[in-house]
Amino acid sequence: MRRMIVLGVLLGCFCGGMVVAQTYEEMVLKSYDFSDEGDLLGAEACLKAAMQLEPTNPLNYTLLTNLGTLQRRQGKLEDALFSYTAALSQSPNNALILKQRAELYTEMGEAQKAISDYTILLAYEPKNENALYSRGLLYIHTGDYLSAQADFELIVDTYSETFLGRLGYAILEKARKNYDESEVIFNYLIDKYPDNLRVLEERAELFFLTGRNYRAMADINRIFRLTPHPSPELYMLRGRVRLAQKEKASAAVDFKKAQELGYDKETIDRLLKEAF
Repeated sequence: MRRMIVLGVLLGCFCGGMVVAQTYEEMVLKSYDFSDEGDLLGAEACLKAAMQLEPTNPLNYTLLTNLGTLQRRQGKLEDALFSYTAALSQSPNNALILKQRAELYTEMGEAQKAISDYTILLAYEPKNENALYSRGLLYIHTGDYLSAQADFELIVDTYSETFLGRLGYAILEKARKNYDESEVIFNYLIDKYPDNLRVLEERAELFFLTGRNYRAMADINRIFRLTPHPSPELYMLRGRVRLAQKEKASAAVDFKKAQELGYDKETIDRLLKEAF
């Protein structure tokens, strides 16, 4: 049925005889309707049709950006990358598009390319807190701890009550194996934000890394109570804790669930061997 609707939309644009022909603006509005209904394929088709109707419209960079986001939500990451890049070719140095492409690069495992996009964005918005935080995390991922520290320091210096700057510092100190310093910051953040899932998960991993598995499991159980949609990373963490506690069958269940949700199969296979 969804394919029939999309085909009807496209026929409306180009055949005119079967369905009333629609304008650029109407196609854009129709894409919003499809998106609101959860029909991402229909919304994608409408945006493409609008741009085919008016390929030189100066607003097409916004349609390409929306198209990239729709494609990303469908898991079409390469298509999304093409759309975001095309949007940037029409609107260079656009902070919103750079942010979205950087997030996409991060999702695709292209850390250096994501860092490059955040760096361009920060050249125009040097105190953009979210961009500094995201780049700092990427620096941690690549092992560049000094650059990560510089980003988090700038956040803390600029925004005295910052949550992200402190969280970034806690994650950085954990990566550096400065576990005591990291725990102090996590505890402070949990006192202020007791139901923040990211802080709880990061502290649970810290407890696991320092051999305090019962404390780790307490934080993990709290997260599972608070969220209806646990992440594959959370299932992986619980599986690793359970494995350390010799609960191999339960650990295997968690690892398999993480794989169902998209976690790396090679890592799962290695851990499953330890669970059996």
